[in-house]
Amino acid sequence: MELQEGLRPAVVTVSGPDRPGVSAAFFRVLASYGVQLLDVEQSDFRGRLQLAAFIGVAPADKERLEEGLKDTLASYGQRVNLELPDEATFSRPRSTHVVVMLGNPVTANDVSVVGQVLANYGANIDRIRGVADYPVTGLELRITIPNPAPGGGESLRKELTERTAELGLDIAIERAGLLRRSKRLVCFDCDSTLITGEVIEMLADAAGKREEVAQLTEKAMAGELDFAESLRQRVATLKGLDVSVLDDVAERLELTPGARTTIRTLKRMGFAVAVVSGGFTRVLEGLAEELELDYLRANYLEIEDGKLTGRVLGRIVDRQVKAEFLQEFAAQEGLKMHQTVAVGDGANDIDMLSTAGLGIAFNAKPALKEVADTSVDHPFLDEVLYILGVPREEIDSADLDEGTFRKVALS
Repeated sequence: MELQEGLRPAVVTVSGPDRPGVSAAFFRVLASYGVQLLDVEQSDFRGRLQLAAFIGVAPADKERLEEGLKDTLASYGQRVNLELPDEATFSRPRSTHVVVMLGNPVTANDVSVVGQVLANYGANIDRIRGVADYPVTGLELRITIPNPAPGGGESLRKELTERTAELGLDIAIERAGLLRRSKRLVCFDCDSTLITGEVIEMLADAAGKREEVAQLTEKAMAGELDFAESLRQRVATLKGLDVSVLDDVAERLELTPGARTTIRTLKRMGFAVAVVSGGFTRVLEGLAEELELDYLRANYLEIEDGKLTGRVLGRIVDRQVKAEFLQEFAAQEGLKMHQTVAVGDGANDIDMLSTAGLGIAFNAKPALKEVADTSVDHPFLDEVLYILGVPREEIDSADLDEGTFRKVALS
């Protein structure tokens, strides 16, 4: 918006204890001088008010306006400052990227280190806000990178990723703007992502083959063994198990901390939520129904006379098939691939995360971290929400309204 004729741009800032009536008094004084409003921002930070306005004011009224604001707002305990900015500061910064820092804890040194990395690349921090205080601390930094063209932030992304282990943080960087807000489908891997264990190992335990199967699983997740072949080998060890074992394992599945909150929140926001698993449909169907998932794809175990035959029916859900299912879900929802998110932990998730608009490696093997857009190394699935820009206070507020609010004490 352009300034009205005869007015000069000015920035007014007010700070002090947050009390009822401060804003009304502030704008009442501005109105008495015929001020033009160009931009306003107000926040309450732990009981401290921060109010700023970018205005147009007649040059002759500048000093009287400032004195009027100071006199009026002094009774509210507010400090007032009025400045005439340089031409370069007229427009609000248009951030090119968002950096999310997640840790337990996040220290001043962490922010200092990340800030220096950003400065080394000429990136400016436009705004910082807290997005989480449970189960980790989360900060969201809106930044401007000098070269916002596609690929312009890759070197910065790489260096920030290298700092995660050094600082003990999870750091995600993503393009700002409508593309970030357009996500509408999240697809999760199941074993060691949505749930804490590996279903095949729980089944193998009943067959007395857990150690043998665990070794094959580890090699497959690390990318050292073809997933389809490893699955056939692992399922072969289950030959002769009673089908009731599948139902027993299904009842003992444990969700990853934060999984229920994450899916409930995504569903509230209108997201489609899917699970694509190298596990087994018979074991996961009940969980999918309980969580009200929109899609579930997994493997089918052959059963004859109430016993497992040790064989898998149909096409095995391997890394290529997982990516194909993600594309299928997006098509059914009428979405572009940039509107999708994939979350997984093993090498068999590589294609799915590479295909998605945003690929998140969750406590993942090195092979997956290398291709993921960002990695999460804390054991809380809530972090997916924070990376998407959903603040904890909004999650908790919705849970309180629906009577589903619950916080588990962290040891």
